[in-house]
Amino acid sequence: MSKAEALHPELSAFETHLATRPRNTREAYLRDLRKLAGAAGDTALTKLTRAQLSRNLAQLHAQGLSGRSLARVLSAWRAFYDFAIERDRTLGDNPCAGLRAPKSAKRLPAALTPDEAVRLVTLGDDERWSVRDRALLELAYSSGLRLSELASLDVGGVDLTQGEVRVMGKGSKERVVPVGSAARKAIARWLAQRASMVDASEDAMFVGAGGRRLSGRTIKQGLDRHVHPHMLRHSFASHVLQSSGDLRAVQEMLGHASIASTQVYTHLDFQALAKVYDAAHPRAKRKR
Repeated sequence: MSKAEALHPELSAFETHLATRPRNTREAYLRDLRKLAGAAGDTALTKLTRAQLSRNLAQLHAQGLSGRSLARVLSAWRAFYDFAIERDRTLGDNPCAGLRAPKSAKRLPAALTPDEAVRLVTLGDDERWSVRDRALLELAYSSGLRLSELASLDVGGVDLTQGEVRVMGKGSKERVVPVGSAARKAIARWLAQRASMVDASEDAMFVGAGGRRLSGRTIKQGLDRHVHPHMLRHSFASHVLQSSGDLRAVQEMLGHASIASTQVYTHLDFQALAKVYDAAHPRAKRKR
């Protein structure tokens, strides 16, 4: 028996109580509680106050535990105190009530450098499916479209003259996003080939060998495993924000309902403000 268990016999009873739980859960709960018992010293776990638990949680955070790990710790503590209170009703309320683990920092999405993005979207030859994939990838990077938006895009949704794409995003919200010159050229090449592959009733921009609309799943499976439209969407957002610093404009182009979803990109070191999309996007330069 460890020193902590000798000073806190309720741990043994709790271990027995956990017998039906998965082994990983048991081990994690008991490990977290033994650490708490060690920090409590001679004070019984059932005598710890909410303030003491809060300080211990803060100390664990200061030691580098993530929000996710702290949430697991709190789960162990709550389970223990629920068990203890069930055994002894005089203990009162669970001292973990009201305690919340801090949120973990959002993992930054993978983004390519501008040069990497250019190399990626320019890969391929003149074979018709390579022309299609080139157009799809150029559009994903040019306009930051979601995979689902690329799959549901109709030919009529792209205006090559005006350099715009109209898509239906999440929540059935329509938005119009600029399309850069490189993407317009790639789409024009694809449309020239697409014309001989589909009948007049098919509206889909991107079709497969059967002349029917590609699904998002098919698009994903058909690309190299290191290539994904979502990576190009993140690269689009990062590169435009880097050049412009205009978070609201990027929010609109990405179709984010909340600015909080776009703020993940604000870790970048912004360059001089450039308000116009053509000046901001590496692949959107228009001829003057």
